[in-house]
Amino acid sequence: MIELKRLSDYRDIQDIKSMKFSELDEFAEEIRQFLIESISKTGGHLASNLGVVELTLALHKVYNSGKDKIVWDVGHQAYVHKILTGRKDEFPTLRQYRGLSGFPKRKESPHDVFDTGHSSTSISAGLGYAMSRDILAENYQVISVIGDGAMTAGMAFEALNHAGDKKTDFTVVLNDNEMSISENVGGLSRYLYKVRTEKVYQKVKEDMETIVGNIPGIGKMMLKTAEKAKDSVKYFFVPGMFFEELGFKYFGPIDGHDIESLAEVFEKAKHVKGPKLIHVVTKKGKGYAPAEQNPEKFHGVSPFDIETGKSLSKSSKTYSDVLGETILDMGEERQNIVAITAAMPSGTGLDKFKDRFPERFFDVGIAEQHGVTLAAGMAANGLKPFFAVYSTFLQRAYDQVIHDVCIQNLPVVFGIDRAGLVGNDGETHHGSFDISYLSHMPNMTIISPKGEKEFKSMIAFGAEFEAPLAIRYGKGVCCDFVDYGEYPEKDIEYGVSETIVQGEEVAIIAVGRMVEVGYKVAKRLELEGRNITLVNARFIKPVDLEMVENISRTHRAIVTIEDNSIVGGFGSMVNTELLKLRYSGEVVNLGIKDEFIEHGDNEDLYRELGLDEDSVYRLIDKSFFKE
Repeated sequence: MIELKRLSDYRDIQDIKSMKFSELDEFAEEIRQFLIESISKTGGHLASNLGVVELTLALHKVYNSGKDKIVWDVGHQAYVHKILTGRKDEFPTLRQYRGLSGFPKRKESPHDVFDTGHSSTSISAGLGYAMSRDILAENYQVISVIGDGAMTAGMAFEALNHAGDKKTDFTVVLNDNEMSISENVGGLSRYLYKVRTEKVYQKVKEDMETIVGNIPGIGKMMLKTAEKAKDSVKYFFVPGMFFEELGFKYFGPIDGHDIESLAEVFEKAKHVKGPKLIHVVTKKGKGYAPAEQNPEKFHGVSPFDIETGKSLSKSSKTYSDVLGETILDMGEERQNIVAITAAMPSGTGLDKFKDRFPERFFDVGIAEQHGVTLAAGMAANGLKPFFAVYSTFLQRAYDQVIHDVCIQNLPVVFGIDRAGLVGNDGETHHGSFDISYLSHMPNMTIISPKGEKEFKSMIAFGAEFEAPLAIRYGKGVCCDFVDYGEYPEKDIEYGVSETIVQGEEVAIIAVGRMVEVGYKVAKRLELEGRNITLVNARFIKPVDLEMVENISRTHRAIVTIEDNSIVGGFGSMVNTELLKLRYSGEVVNLGIKDEFIEHGDNEDLYRELGLDEDSVYRLIDKSFFKE
């Protein structure tokens, strides 16, 4: 173990500027060890942060954070940045309730200049800073740090296209943590990089272009011929010509673990005007063998044992696991079933389908818009696509779901993973809005399972359903209602709910994972002699109108429970039907408040929102049974 002497003495980023490069190399290893020890206790994004230690040190060595603007894409690799900008002592609270966020937060520090959590936004945001700087006649550098994975999204290329056209002074650091430097670009690339970054060369180049271009009669032709010859050589050897053609000065590839080389590039690039792209090659998980060997596993981790790399959390079957296993089984029998994901084969449970049916599995990268329309095209030609996607990420493809799926009424099944609250990743990752943004789309059907058995039935239902279907399910372990007493479970029937407990006076209508909360509350009240009804909605859209009408005639109060925003959620749809029926009883809608919910353990967050068992029990008992 490295003794963290220098890190314990570290004060602020001015210390980095005074360190020699040899000292920074040692400092990098201390930071790396600190990350491993800290994240092993709290959980978090490990592999990506281990890979950017030297890159982050070089950025803070050259640039002046606080004045210069460093914009982190996604932000899950900004832990080192947080350590260096005064938040080291807060790391025991990382991603914990009311603790340090796992992503950049403007309200957390002036060094976090743009809130992130979703990918591919940094170039647009950085360009916005750079252009506003120019308009306001301010003076500072803008640097956007983006990974090669995030560059698969269309938004990144839209921003590159705009930046290259505007010629604004602006730097993009491309953190390439998967590719190695190819042999065919070695010597020549390094040579061209050195020439291109030299201020003297830039001045001579500009002067020569002016001189040659002004030669009467033949100057422009000579200049054009010289440019063609130069470009033809570059196209053969320089990997960055794509970025050059977009209007960027390309530097690289650079070893992302060589602080001195990185600092030299950053320093020289500061003196090159216009948009610049610096291609940095790093290794995900660097310095920790388990993370180097399996960077995907250590991308986001729960607390783990440092010696073995094994998780300390109990392994149980999740909804993602169930989706993957069920689709895999159906894929054996039906050749028309295909699976699509947006850079999340493991996270969505589709990795086994990928291994078994590689020709029917499609990872579109961080490109949810393309993924939706790809699924629509497949469905239009007779295939049955299952697009497994996190609720928060499907938001990006809102337009495509409407125009390319719903208008054409195509049978695409959306497996909406991480619906509801997702815990420690916070407001950018909570699936708080999918009911609201899908329910008003004509032709869209939305269902949600209360547990594993029902989830499997819903997936099978989706395989036969001939219209757009969204199955929303939460993060984490499946509920198994066998634990709460046996009762007959009916088959899935379109638009029909399931009554689990038949009572009187007060009815709970719950959605998905909230059915478990409703069941526990009903049983507690039953022990006290209270007799209430519990309904598993099953179908969020369409609402079971017959069920709502029956309850409105026989119950004096109705409580809806959902893990979606109250605004535009399931409760609001029930309210609409009750208004039509002129229901005169009391109605309470429980759900996520009209605000962004921060990070923390789900138990804490649900308690704060009044969606845990104790809170719902107290509300119903006090509101409807206490005199």
